[in-house]
Amino acid sequence: MTRNPRSVDQAIARFDEMAARLDGHPPAAQAARRRYYSRSARVLGRRLANIGMAVGALIVATIAFGLFVSPIGWSGLFLVAVAMLFILIFFSVWPTERPAVEYKEDMPNKAVVQRLDNLLVRRRAALPAPAAQQVDAISRQLPLLEQRLAEANILDPLAQDARRLMGKHIPELIERYQRVPAQYRHERDGEGMTVDERLVSGLDAAKSALDDLGRKLAHEDLTAFETQGRFLESRYKDEGGAIRGE
Repeated sequence: MTRNPRSVDQAIARFDEMAARLDGHPPAAQAARRRYYSRSARVLGRRLANIGMAVGALIVATIAFGLFVSPIGWSGLFLVAVAMLFILIFFSVWPTERPAVEYKEDMPNKAVVQRLDNLLVRRRAALPAPAAQQVDAISRQLPLLEQRLAEANILDPLAQDARRLMGKHIPELIERYQRVPAQYRHERDGEGMTVDERLVSGLDAAKSALDDLGRKLAHEDLTAFETQGRFLESRYKDEGGAIRGE
């Protein structure tokens, strides 16, 4: 009896996912890290480009000086080498990316999402396992939200809700959790919840809110798709399901 290749592929995919979870790096966390490293790679690329342009300008200036002013000689070559070394050191110690900035009301929508994405990647390892799972669930939602919010006006009510949630509420929840000393995180509050449980509950609420916001942001496209589908059905199909000609 032949085996269904699709079922084999699905079994392998499930095994890979389980192995990743046991390893502590589920797919959502890996995807978030890839986005983080991709942004870091772009920053590194800009740094290398700046080094290349600076060295190129130095070489052109050296050649021009030697042709139109006077030969540079050994002392000139030494100075050029020192200048190149200075360029390399300067761009090596120059910050690769801006430090994390506070949320601002005029921050672009895309920057708000990327700021949260970077924060979740950096803070995930310090969170308890149940909270890390909620962080992974939130990370899975961010690429779509980034795409939708990039098209939305900054003053759109839905965009404003998403910005406050991602720019202020989620980062503040994680920051305040990390401020609580570890020895007090298992004490229960007035509602019988520990600090860890409160963190998981808060992240779960944030995940649900982001999912709801994503649906609302995509509602216009969903409605347009439904309308187009109904038009095609009414235009080209009769009641029996057969394709209707002109």
